[in-house]
Amino acid sequence: MIGYYIHHHGSGHRMRASSICAALDTPVTALSSAPIAPGAPFADSVSLARDDRGSSPENPTADDALHWAPVHDVGLRTRMSRIASWVDETHPSLLVVDVSVEVAGFVRLLGVPVVVIAMPGERTDPAHHLGYRLADHIVAAWPQAMYDPEWLREFAHKTTFVGGISRFDGRAPAGGPDSARPRILVLSGAGGTAATLADVRRCAHRHRGYRWQALGVPGAPWVNDPWPELCGADVVVSDAGQNSVAEIAAARRPAIVIAQPRPFGEQEATADALARGGLAVTVPQWPELNRWPALLDQALALGGEHWVRWQTAGAATRAAAVIDSLAKRAESVT
Repeated sequence: MIGYYIHHHGSGHRMRASSICAALDTPVTALSSAPIAPGAPFADSVSLARDDRGSSPENPTADDALHWAPVHDVGLRTRMSRIASWVDETHPSLLVVDVSVEVAGFVRLLGVPVVVIAMPGERTDPAHHLGYRLADHIVAAWPQAMYDPEWLREFAHKTTFVGGISRFDGRAPAGGPDSARPRILVLSGAGGTAATLADVRRCAHRHRGYRWQALGVPGAPWVNDPWPELCGADVVVSDAGQNSVAEIAAARRPAIVIAQPRPFGEQEATADALARGGLAVTVPQWPELNRWPALLDQALALGGEHWVRWQTAGAATRAAAVIDSLAKRAESVT
């Protein structure tokens, strides 16, 4: 049995976990504060209490040694107790952590091998460094040739770069652009974006030579399966979240990527890698109205075929192969 801890923020962690676990041979129990969707590829799930509901958390970073461990927090105590009980009951081969330094450290102290999913950005703080040191293995869900941060090189001996993990890997294209007016899809994930439906409407009013559609941005519809819209777009405008980038890469669409503020410069690092690699047009914030035609022309000229270098094809399978191998190795010594 493998445990898989899934952070509750946004939907990207859950999507990535589902993609990886669908390719695993070893049964998986999901542990999360987020709801697990029916039909997800888990043998079982454990619902964990939230640890961020206190009105005034006390010393949550333990004097900067950790990221989130507030003193006397009932939710934190309950969730860690539940994890310990699950470990004692099931004797897992290992736990995959996506992501939490505290869960990784706690489970490793229980004697369970830990696989940590790396995150882009500047992860040089003491807590991240501790988590990566404690990890028995690290999985980086991006291609090393595109992004090889210096802070991760210390752990090169136990890191596997698998490429961008997308739930759409292997899915047949759902049509394609079919109009003389280029179709612009403005896409946002559940993690949030600074853009709004009003921003998109202003673009549509000013630049009538394009067809504009918004999904996921505040005020716009949300669809669980944006694949047809992705494939039908001439240009996708998106944040730089790992899930969003991998989905655009899988669809091979020209893109304008706008990094959103995230802890540790996560999205800025990804956007910088995309710009250096010539995979997408990147801008630091929602552009002024008069800039859009030039940016869209630039994205269309760049095209989408370069996205093959983000290595989404087979990425989840590569991650699963590493995890299965580590699980079997752990089982052989118990």
